[in-house]
Amino acid sequence: MQKPWIWVAWSIVVAMFLCVARHGEATETPQYEVVHTESDFEIRLYRDSVWMSITVCDLSFQKATLFGFHRLFQYIQGANLNFSRIPMTSPVLTSIVPEAGPLHSSAYKVLFYLPAKFQADPPVPLAELHLKPYKWDSHYVAVRKFAGFARDDRIVREAEKLGISLRKSLWANCTSDEGDFAYSIAQYDSPFRLIGRKNEVWVDVVADELGACKFSGVAVA
Repeated sequence: MQKPWIWVAWSIVVAMFLCVARHGEATETPQYEVVHTESDFEIRLYRDSVWMSITVCDLSFQKATLFGFHRLFQYIQGANLNFSRIPMTSPVLTSIVPEAGPLHSSAYKVLFYLPAKFQADPPVPLAELHLKPYKWDSHYVAVRKFAGFARDDRIVREAEKLGISLRKSLWANCTSDEGDFAYSIAQYDSPFRLIGRKNEVWVDVVADELGACKFSGVAVA
């Protein structure tokens, strides 16, 4: 059962999000190209990009995202050495770090995509925020879209569905185990939006420059 305080706290954070976003102005997003489409997932090529990130150790995806976004919000509001205000972007990305601790404890990296203006030279965050720039080299991602709220139990089910779809496709042997994350959850909407919500599961895959799988994978039944 979801604890009410989690959603109260998350609503407060998103209220801050709404203060940052300008009315009627679309938020900037990382650029990508769709190279392959299936009925329930697609393969995208994302180009080199820089994000601001924080690593959070917590058992809960929701709590980790809440804590991480709060720190990132402080940063974009001016808690950096330049006192720069940074426009809000989307999505807010929470990536699951596999086997993070000695007892396989849970860790998440919460990431904020830096606008084009700040890609080459991100403002340095204040030390007490414990934020670090994260360079994401050009890479291919398998993406499954899902609606509703991205909660702890829901994200696991959606990641499993994407895994099943990949195993039944020609991309069965193309998932990458060399990346930093097991999978990532991209959230595009505030909790105040109840219908038409947009979320995605991202999993890295290996492909060549033409978007074709590097392995001659055979679909798994």
